[in-house]
Amino acid sequence: MKITTLLVVSAAAILGGCAYSYNLTLMPRDSGKLYYGTADNVSGGEGSVAITIEATTYKGTWVQTRPDRTTGYVAGGYGGGWRGWGWGMGGAVTMDNPEGGAAVALLQSANGAGLRCEFRSGGYGQGGGTCRDDKGMEYDVQVRPRKAA
Repeated sequence: MKITTLLVVSAAAILGGCAYSYNLTLMPRDSGKLYYGTADNVSGGEGSVAITIEATTYKGTWVQTRPDRTTGYVAGGYGGGWRGWGWGMGGAVTMDNPEGGAAVALLQSANGAGLRCEFRSGGYGQGGGTCRDDKGMEYDVQVRPRKAA
């Protein structure tokens, strides 16, 4: 499953009600310093996020804005035509979204500073995105599933 997530995450995926956790790695666009965070899926299509930049921890939630796949249903029936009579059965059809899933996260620090993130899923629970703080600093984000202990 993915975070649309992550997030949402993907994150995903961004997620279908299963409990999944993700590691986030952020890099500001003006340096090579790395910052880290986590995202968790608390229910289908949304979850919690925490990111620490310097000594400031931002906490909030992510919400899936575009699913990574969709399911449709096909009906069947019985009918006749010039070649005779026939019947068909219906069923569910699931298709991947070629653009992947997407999620938006809104985070806030204890002193009221904000961080806004957009995540895209890329498959296998991985993805990427960007975050932007109140001062306009932008960060590129990598999203990976957290390894089971």
